[in-house]
Amino acid sequence: MSDELEDLKAAFHAATPRPDAERRAENLRLSLENFDRLQGSMVKARPIADRRPMVGWLLSGVKLMLHALSTRGGLVVTTALVAIGLVVISPQGRNLLLPSGHGPLTDEVSELESDTRLRHERPARSVAEPVPSEPAPAEAPMMAEDSSGMDLAGRKSAPSAQLDLAKSADDGKALAGGLHAPSPVMEEMSMLLPESTREAYANEAPNPLKVTAAEPVSTFSIDVDTASYSVVRSSLTAGQLPPPDAVRVEEMINYFPYDYPAPDMGEAPFRPTVTTLETPWNPDTRLVHVALQGQLPALEDRPPLNLVLLIDSSGSMQDAGKLPLLKQSFRLMLGQLRPEDQVAIVTYAGSAGQVLEPTSAGERATILAALDRLEAGGSTAGQQGLQQAYQVAGGMAGDGEVTRVLLATDGDFNIGLSDPGALGEFIAAKRDTGTYLSVLGFGRGNLDDATMQALAQNGNGQAAYIDTLNEAQKVLVDQLTGALFPIANDVKVQVEFNPATVAEYRLIGYETRALNREDFNNDTVDAGEISAGHSVTAIYEVTPVGSPAVLNDPLRYLAETPVASESAELGFLRLRYKEPGESVSKLVEAPILPETGTASDDARFSVAMAGFGQLLRGSDYLGDWSWGDAIALATAARGEDAFGYRAEAIGLIRLAESLSTD
Repeated sequence: MSDELEDLKAAFHAATPRPDAERRAENLRLSLENFDRLQGSMVKARPIADRRPMVGWLLSGVKLMLHALSTRGGLVVTTALVAIGLVVISPQGRNLLLPSGHGPLTDEVSELESDTRLRHERPARSVAEPVPSEPAPAEAPMMAEDSSGMDLAGRKSAPSAQLDLAKSADDGKALAGGLHAPSPVMEEMSMLLPESTREAYANEAPNPLKVTAAEPVSTFSIDVDTASYSVVRSSLTAGQLPPPDAVRVEEMINYFPYDYPAPDMGEAPFRPTVTTLETPWNPDTRLVHVALQGQLPALEDRPPLNLVLLIDSSGSMQDAGKLPLLKQSFRLMLGQLRPEDQVAIVTYAGSAGQVLEPTSAGERATILAALDRLEAGGSTAGQQGLQQAYQVAGGMAGDGEVTRVLLATDGDFNIGLSDPGALGEFIAAKRDTGTYLSVLGFGRGNLDDATMQALAQNGNGQAAYIDTLNEAQKVLVDQLTGALFPIANDVKVQVEFNPATVAEYRLIGYETRALNREDFNNDTVDAGEISAGHSVTAIYEVTPVGSPAVLNDPLRYLAETPVASESAELGFLRLRYKEPGESVSKLVEAPILPETGTASDDARFSVAMAGFGQLLRGSDYLGDWSWGDAIALATAARGEDAFGYRAEAIGLIRLAESLSTD
């Protein structure tokens, strides 16, 4: 057989013409046309100069085929195919039977691979720097690319996409951007890639069970952030359960709009409603459901808005789910602003810069043009960007107006003041000026949730994560007024439980919002804000005295029958808040009664979301309560669902159930 193969190789060598540049170019053109047709491409008329990505990808595939056919098994198969006339040999076909690394075609592949490797090893270039011109080879002029694998028109090149895919496989990082793999094997591999481990989440261990006789008072700051729910959805739709630390149960609950009773005119800017209901996962405990509903003023009564868009345009923002989605999201938001509102744009990438001076929101074309000019490149100078954004906002502020900095980033603050604690102190020093900071997160892979939370909490703002255009519609269109116009600042909740009726209790969620008992009356201690039309929900699970669900034994040195009022109240609710611009808080109080009538669909659906979040965190308090139980409760309490948010949540629980059985 060895002699026969050598004879066959010699015959091929004799029969194959010498390399011909014109014929090779023609074959390459035909190959590209076939590639376009098979891929359903609409770029058939594009000249060869625009197709360097395809050339590199095609030649890389040829190299793989060369390696396979140069083995003994490959030669045997090729021989059989030639015998039945099924082989089509290119002008350089003789190289298919030579060892890898020899011959004109493989030399060309190596040359292009070397060129591609050199281009990808160059340091990242800021979009502000000039792009050096690189003379292209005469036989195949190519479009220049930068080190990120993007051509100058901002498109992701095919060879760069494939290198990204290979790098993701090596590094164990998830592939973002929905790239199409060149084969079913590669496509399957890309679907199985795990998410990056560079993400950092701000969370604490779940709240422990408290003994009422020993610690009857619970104090915390309210939270209206929704980022955690969107991160959970992003993970589940990517085929993975989210990391437990990414799940903040209070944000899972408060993601949804609820129609709680609103305050009457002349009352406090929000109204509390307390409901006691059965615990779905433990028949021997009860749930205390605390709901706050803020006023929603008429649109014409809304004060003028001064909005500084602080946009991260660093190199890490180039993915489709980051800067491009950010531009689309802000385009949606502009339609909700009025001519008396003002918009300015500050970007940061290596250094900060103002790209749009304060402009009336009525000048939509000017604002959109400034957004469209943004490109990703360079490092992340977050501190410089924040400093300049506050400077611009200070110049825009006026009496009776609302001034807000809206930071849009993937959270990757890698230059300057990058520590979450230091950033928080910087923002805290600025909020007293009346300029608040909200944070929008974009993209996955290096999402720094800890930094985003530190910024939003210290800036008296909201943190949201935008992973789809639908989420942008929710945050920046449907709930824009609630996100940007505060009605109550430093809102604190304190519940004193009655040891005569409640043996034990635990607060579900709010781990990162815990306050000391003495902080409640201290007006210098910062807390969360409620914006116009916002609702806030907090849920306690309480164990009645004498219930078989009591988990702690009585203390030896504590009276078995503690002194308490004769009331049957489960506890007493106190709320403190400040009017915007005020420094002295006001107090709202209400008793917590053991029976409050039938729970609303809103209350029961929020309980289902509390259960969903605890399932994702692996809570020990749920017993045998399952994903199916959460689905059933959420479905039964779905109620009116105008925007489909609750239906989506039920679908996510079903998806989590399936993924948890893998």
